[in-house]
Amino acid sequence: MRARWFLGAALALWLAGMGRAGFDAWVDATVIPPLDPPVSVEMLARDGRLLRAFTVENGIWRPGVDPSRVDPAYLKMLIAYEDGRFYSHDGVDPWALLRAAGQAITHGHVVSGGSTLTMQVARLLEDSGTGHVTGKIRQIRLALALERRLSKAQILSLYLQIAPFGGNLEGVRAATLTYFGKEPRRLTTAEAALLVALPQSPETRRPDRDADAARAARLRVLNRLVTEGALTPAQAKSAATEPVPTIRQPFPDLAPHLTDRLRAAAPDQIIHRTTIDADLQAKLESLAADAVAQGGERLQVAIVVADHRSGEILAEVGSAAYEADHRQGFVDMTQALRSPGSTLKPLIYGLAFDEGLAHPETLIDDKPVNFNGYAPQNFDHQYRGTIRLREALQLSLNIPAVMLTDAIGPANLMAGLSRAGVRAVVPGGQPGLAVALGGVGVDLQDLVQLYAAIARGGVAMPLTVEQGAKRPEGQRVMSAVAAWEVGDILAGLAPPPGQPSNRLAYKTGTSYGHRDAWAVGFDGSDVIGVWMGHADGTPVPGAFGGELAAPVLFQAFARLKPALDPQGPPPPATLTVSNAELPPPLQRFRSRQAAFLPAPDAPSVAFPPDGAVVELTGGDLLVRVQNGVAPFTWLADGLPVALASHDRQEVLPMPGPGFVTLSVIDGQGRSAGVSIRLR
Repeated sequence: MRARWFLGAALALWLAGMGRAGFDAWVDATVIPPLDPPVSVEMLARDGRLLRAFTVENGIWRPGVDPSRVDPAYLKMLIAYEDGRFYSHDGVDPWALLRAAGQAITHGHVVSGGSTLTMQVARLLEDSGTGHVTGKIRQIRLALALERRLSKAQILSLYLQIAPFGGNLEGVRAATLTYFGKEPRRLTTAEAALLVALPQSPETRRPDRDADAARAARLRVLNRLVTEGALTPAQAKSAATEPVPTIRQPFPDLAPHLTDRLRAAAPDQIIHRTTIDADLQAKLESLAADAVAQGGERLQVAIVVADHRSGEILAEVGSAAYEADHRQGFVDMTQALRSPGSTLKPLIYGLAFDEGLAHPETLIDDKPVNFNGYAPQNFDHQYRGTIRLREALQLSLNIPAVMLTDAIGPANLMAGLSRAGVRAVVPGGQPGLAVALGGVGVDLQDLVQLYAAIARGGVAMPLTVEQGAKRPEGQRVMSAVAAWEVGDILAGLAPPPGQPSNRLAYKTGTSYGHRDAWAVGFDGSDVIGVWMGHADGTPVPGAFGGELAAPVLFQAFARLKPALDPQGPPPPATLTVSNAELPPPLQRFRSRQAAFLPAPDAPSVAFPPDGAVVELTGGDLLVRVQNGVAPFTWLADGLPVALASHDRQEVLPMPGPGFVTLSVIDGQGRSAGVSIRLR
């Protein structure tokens, strides 16, 4: 050991005595290794906090370090302890080398090192030997070359980035995040002293493996800094009493599914600045774990929160836990195509309102219907008869929704989804009426985007999770009036049991076979969507959106804010009247096709039926009228045969055998007719 340090010191003296030209040539010819070591990819929250980081090669944690964000007191202590003349030497401190050599000779072992911070950076860049003469020669040469290439600030920055702190930790930021659970901006004297001590022998002094060794090393640093005048005895004494950390804290690992997607989309990007609220994300990840805890080992959940005014995603939970469990936690269920159940009904109603086919107070008949063989049923297989559209949507009745879809056309419904930015997938490619009840594939994020469009007055805005991303307004999905009317209806829906009556505008949905349970809601500023089910698409027996997902939706809003933001007032053009005050065409729902058909209460000839062959009895014919308003006028081939009759059954004189067109006109001028043959 004594000879090794003597040779190193002698070499330093020899280098100093070289001719200037030869010395410069020797330094300038140095091959310098890459000066930009790979750093961990970082995902940052909207306030700049670390959401998640990724390791570099060999599983090393090496997050980027900005010296301006490192505690100045630590930097002062580091330089005072490691390299007091850092800012005055040219990479090698001859006095430090001579002192180290002399101490080694006198004591028979190394008392203090002679390496400057620049030499330590040189060693770390090349992983060259510490105590070997050849390694020391290389460090000296590279240190001199680095000083000619880099500024002192750049050299110090490199040290802060690549210094080892035990295990797979490199860089001071990796150390503070792991040992102290915080960024290196503000450190205690004890924390700073430990960080100074660790790189000298990072494995033997690891506090999580040998707290006593770490404490002793820290004490040596504190005592030395007192000797150097960098600390007062009182500061050192106080710092020595502070416990050393004994466990490694995990790196932040929030929003893992989302950050995986961001990294895959831009693999060369080091810093990703997101719109995610770190505190909210942590709360909702905890909520997700609680939501599935009692639902069996396969129940899964996903949650998306966005500010519908700006389009920024505030939180995104892809699963209850990011792990390979029975829930298939690595699958990002915010992006999975699933049947939306009844959650598209608000769009259907809004489009129908826009086309003048209906109003929230319009009456509609909830009764058995058949559309060319397609006979939808309500979820409970019951019929409510005549009901207001407001109630039909709040009760999530299927038959009125299909009737409205038939009126607006399935293609127009798909066009509305497209304008909202929803990438809907229809089995077979041809949309039919079943789309109204969930016969289409959408993902949770797109569904939240649809409701965000309704919440912001009917205009879509693409959701984004990247700060600074351009967020131009999208297309108009429905008018501001229709959007407000839909929101007003949804805000009148009763909350789940045990949840506050806060007029949250929300809708639930359950897909066919109980495979998916949904709840999506919004207030005046934010929108949240919840999906629950099995990741593999198998049924969840007894699962309903209102019972399973809706409580999670309300709890998510409670974690987002203490109280809901009120929705805005109705637009000036909104018609807020009762059914009786509506224009007659809006009082009762009639599809466009129905406009060419008799009204439900219009008169019709009940007997004889159209096309019948009827035997005359004494030249007279028995007739009956159904519906309509008395008095009734009967015509035979256009000639009146009975006037102002208040009876629904009459015996009419007929002209004789042959073909006759029989007509009836009611008191409101509405008519009906049949063609028959008399004999």
